[in-house]
Amino acid sequence: MRFLCMLLWFLSLPLLTERLCSVEAADRLPNVVILLADDLGYGELGCQGNPEIPTPHIDSIAHTGVRMTQGYVTAPNCSPSRAGLLTGKIPTRFGYEFNPIGARNEDPAAGLPPGERTLAEMLQDVGYATALIGKWHQGGAAIYHPFRHGFDEFFGFTHEGHFFVPPPYHGVTTMLRRKALPGNERGRWTGDRLILTTHMGHSEPDYDANNPIIRGGQPVEEDLYLTDAFTREAVDFIERTQDRPFFLYVAYNAVHSPLQGADAYMEKMKSIPDVHRRIFAAMLANLDDSVGAILNQIQECGLEEDTLIVFLSDNGGPTRELTSSNAPLRGEKGHMYEGGLRVPFIMKWKGTLPEAETYDQPVSSLDLYATSAAIANAEITHEIDGVNLIPYLTKELDSRPHEEFFWRQGSRSALRSGDWKIVNMTRRGPDKDWELYNLSEDLSEETNLATSQPERLQDLIERWEQLNSEMREPLF
Repeated sequence: MRFLCMLLWFLSLPLLTERLCSVEAADRLPNVVILLADDLGYGELGCQGNPEIPTPHIDSIAHTGVRMTQGYVTAPNCSPSRAGLLTGKIPTRFGYEFNPIGARNEDPAAGLPPGERTLAEMLQDVGYATALIGKWHQGGAAIYHPFRHGFDEFFGFTHEGHFFVPPPYHGVTTMLRRKALPGNERGRWTGDRLILTTHMGHSEPDYDANNPIIRGGQPVEEDLYLTDAFTREAVDFIERTQDRPFFLYVAYNAVHSPLQGADAYMEKMKSIPDVHRRIFAAMLANLDDSVGAILNQIQECGLEEDTLIVFLSDNGGPTRELTSSNAPLRGEKGHMYEGGLRVPFIMKWKGTLPEAETYDQPVSSLDLYATSAAIANAEITHEIDGVNLIPYLTKELDSRPHEEFFWRQGSRSALRSGDWKIVNMTRRGPDKDWELYNLSEDLSEETNLATSQPERLQDLIERWEQLNSEMREPLF
């Protein structure tokens, strides 16, 4: 009898193991992967309606997930936009208003305040492995290091930009801004693999000054084109960490300047006649293949149903600088018009979110904090401005996630309330020149209704002032 019981127990082991694995899979907390492009225009992806530059891998997120047509960020440039994404709060609530560049990145006062609890810290506190790969731009001083904001691993750089390949620029075509060409000329100078241009009126920033590539806390030498290096690190992290829940934040610096197109991608884009546009296209195609490699690694590890994948840009494209299009929107990076604030925003979670759908209500990068907290069963211990998007995207809720958005950056300000939006691009104070637009009828913000709708304009100004009173003065 004892032998029979042991035999039955032995025969039941596979069934028990399968049942235990099923329970483990069912109980697994979902991974969160945020793929952030830098300075990508609203109108540049195939899924956004642009056929010129193929982006099949990024488009595949939309084809198998949800593309949000009214996705916003919290600032029209890099650093405060990332601060909003990472904290789930309007960055001016805690004084993060401006965009540190150059040596200002090393200012001990310029960075994401240590008291702000980031998305990485929240997920780390419930057992997630966390990694930042790419551009930080939340402060270069030691107090702001990604390790001190919840990241277990960091590979990237801390300033606003970085050369993809350093001098002498082997394997790439490079286009650099200059105040003047040889002989104090203006226009464009073209060499074999180097183009100099005066079209922006200033020289290329000193991106690499005191801004090394860092692994953890130490500088390293990197030989690969930087987009490819970041992808290598992301793929490796997924492979190494697949047995536990993870948060992977891949903050590419593509397609941010400096303009450097790798040879293989320049060849792919050779049909584009203008070299300026061709380099941008090469950088975007390179980024697209990198996204494809990350998606492929998630699939190979069998994690598609366990991973929320988000792709978005940090702000609108700087069209004059990069050629990045924000069509059909008005304005560009740095503007409070839609072209500075509305970005490509795509989300995929196989088996949970619908596939091949568009979502047409306003959403924000602020929402990634609350969404991640909800799916990770993490506690939000402070007031935030975002919401969990999952019930909206699955149609459990049919109301708008947001009725209003607030923006302020120095003299530039905006408020969206419902379908109405006020914009100021000139002055700060009582003499602001406010413009008024109805976005449901005028997506390109061509018809200023400030004169014809004075009462509505005044109501929105008063609401902006009310929200503004909740904000802090700039920290730096």
